[in-house]
This record gives sequence, structure tokens and C-alpha cells, in this order.
Amino acid sequence: VQLQASGGGLVQPGGSLRLSCAASGFTSDYYNIGWFRQAPGKARERVSCISSDDGTTYYEESVKGRFTISRDNAKHTAYLQMNSLRPEDTAVYYCAAVNWATMTALGSWGQGTLVTVSS
Repeated sequence: VQLQASGGGLVQPGGSLRLSCAASGFTSDYYNIGWFRQAPGKARERVSCISSDDGTTYYEESVKGRFTISRDNAKHTAYLQMNSLRPEDTAVYYCAAVNWATMTALGSWGQGTLVTVSS
């Protein structure tokens, strides 16, 4: 199971970006989806997750109130709307199917998308 993230770019502090997550070769509708990020020199960390059944969401404290995760099963795509971006949000962002009980990623990592927050 591998998902591909896209939509990254360079944005000024306080700006917004929307990331997209799409599956290749399978339908992602039945999977819980998580967004993760890895900043330079740091370990990959979980950012947010959304369940496959009722759309329950989870956010790490560092992004709560600023980021919004969503999914459109008709388009087989998940999203991460990122507002009020900070320099510390700079990282490569990945999406993955997740085990909801542990909120850890399943399968292999796809290609991430780089988000750079800088003036």
C-alpha cells in the first residue's frame, strides 16, 4: 500500500498550503489515512490522521487549530489544509495508510512533498 503526496512548495510564515494524497493502483477509500512529516535532521513524525469509516480525525498538538485533514472518497484523495504556517512546519510531508489503533503507517513510504516556510 503506497500513497503519494503532492502540493508542497515555498510559502511565507502565516501562509497556507493544501496538500493532496492519492493512491496508485488501489482504492484508498477503505484505509485510514495519516499525514507525517520529516524535518531536516529529525525523525519522521505523525501530523494528523483521518479514519476510513466515519471520518474521525486526530491532530498532533503542534498543528491543532491550524491544520485540517479531510478526504473525498469520490476522488479517492485525502487532503491536508495547512494554515498559519510557521518556519518549524518546514519538512517533507508524506501520507500513508495507517493502523488506527496505533496511528502508525502501514506499507512503504511513497514520495513525499517538500513544504518550506520561509520569508
